[in-house]
Amino acid sequence: MNITYRANAPLQAEEVAHLFRRSGIRRPVDDLKRIQKMVENANLILTAWDGNKLVGIARAVTDFSYCCYLSDLAVDRAYQRKGIGQELIRQMRERLGDEVMLLLLAAPEAMEYYPHIGFEKAENAWLIRRKR
Repeated sequence: MNITYRANAPLQAEEVAHLFRRSGIRRPVDDLKRIQKMVENANLILTAWDGNKLVGIARAVTDFSYCCYLSDLAVDRAYQRKGIGQELIRQMRERLGDEVMLLLLAAPEAMEYYPHIGFEKAENAWLIRRKR
């Protein structure tokens, strides 16, 4: 397995939705227009590839100065526990620099993963949930 990483590679909604399905992350995978908007409006996307197969993604919105919201971190189940997610985060932090805070909302089943790769739990977050 020779995994390569790319920054802001062109992506199609179909391949991202397919990866989301294979990773187990809950996203609107049957709404390809929405997935395409998610890709087009992120301003930092790092991807992991096994040949031409998309096997991992870290999708974020950032100002590259103060904060970065990590919208998605997904790795194909067949490729999990091989350091791909950790490498995507490492590359993201490298691009963001030391001044930028990286934050995310974790799915309940992923709560134990994030401390393992350097995140600390924050108790001071608030949100307004989406309606759909």
